[in-house]
Amino acid sequence: MTDSPFDAVRARLRALLSTTRFSQFAGVGLIGATVDNAVLFLLVEGTVLGVTVSKLLAWELGIAVIFVINERWTFASHGDAGLGALCRRFLRSNAVRFGGLLVTLAVLELLVRQFGVWFVAANVIGMGVGFFVNYICESLYTWQIHHD
Repeated sequence: MTDSPFDAVRARLRALLSTTRFSQFAGVGLIGATVDNAVLFLLVEGTVLGVTVSKLLAWELGIAVIFVINERWTFASHGDAGLGALCRRFLRSNAVRFGGLLVTLAVLELLVRQFGVWFVAANVIGMGVGFFVNYICESLYTWQIHHD
């Protein structure tokens, strides 16, 4: 017997409302944001790459750090075992977070170019905008927490 759409939505909401998992995800996100901002600052101030290219490089390094910690801690009991499954989760995580990157870049560019906000502050605001979307998509798509 298959679950009704209502049951499926309820199961996903219940899985998302774990305060422990949400807190872990937020903590890991802070680590990733720190890596992202530190690399962004170093690249913008120390190279000729510019804000956008520097952000792309900082973003991927931050994502790799976030993925490793989430894989080993936040979502350690979710997802299939094996190298192939791990690689698929990493690719899904990058795809999910690409949407977050687009939001962050849009906010970053808007705040820096239109309002003269310091690029690091604009980056933090942009990452905050995408946080909840990333949590929902990573939880349900990358690690599929609703499949216990």
